[in-house]
Amino acid sequence: MDIVLWILQILLAVAFVVSGLGKFADLGARFREQQAYREDFSPPQLRAIGALEVLGGAGVVLPWATGIAPILTPLAAAGLGLLMIGAALVHRRRKEGIAVNLVLLAMAAIVVAGRI
Repeated sequence: MDIVLWILQILLAVAFVVSGLGKFADLGARFREQQAYREDFSPPQLRAIGALEVLGGAGVVLPWATGIAPILTPLAAAGLGLLMIGAALVHRRRKEGIAVNLVLLAMAAIVVAGRI
C-alpha cells in the first residue's frame, strides 16, 4: 500500500505543481480557449489559486519524504481535495466536464486516508 500511496502522491504533486505554475503565466490564445474558466477570475485570484496548487503539490510529497512534520502530507492532500471540490463546482456551473476534478479528488482522499 505504501507504494500505491507514493505513486498517488507523486502524481498529485506533478499535476498540481504544473497546473499551479500555469496559472502564473499567459499561455496564449490556444490555452485560453481550453481554460475558459479563467474569465471567471481576476489575475490576483488566479495567482492565489496557482499558489495554493503549487504549495499543496509540494506539501503532499515533501513532508512525508523528509520526515519533517509528516502530518502536513494528509493535510495538504485534504486541501487539494477542497480545491478540487471548488474547481468541480466552477466547471459544473459553466457546464463543463468535471471528471478530472473527481479523479484528483479521489486520489487526494486516498492519500488522506492512507497517511493519517
